[in-house]
Amino acid sequence: MSEKKRVRQYPVEVRERAVRMVFDHQHEYPSQWKAIESIAGQLGLHHETLRLWVRRAETDAGERPGLTTDERQRMKQLERENKELRRANEILKAAASFFGSELDRQSKK
Repeated sequence: MSEKKRVRQYPVEVRERAVRMVFDHQHEYPSQWKAIESIAGQLGLHHETLRLWVRRAETDAGERPGLTTDERQRMKQLERENKELRRANEILKAAASFFGSELDRQSKK
């Protein structure tokens, strides 16, 4: 039996509050990581979950390099659109090939 990892969705308000708490209180700890560990424990979150939220917020604010949340969403949308267009292109190529061979047979008669 394989065990599936359970992905838990937290409300946006919880994420925003937790990240804001880290930013507001990190000066009270020797490092941001210690603040994350402490606040995650207080809120009943896994510390890695909160760390990822903080990193994403820093990236969105331009404080860290990387794609922002909006850029990531746009990239996913473009990848889906690209996949659909490639599939449509393959269908059109197959249809053109089929109808092209039919026309060749018709013209030889």
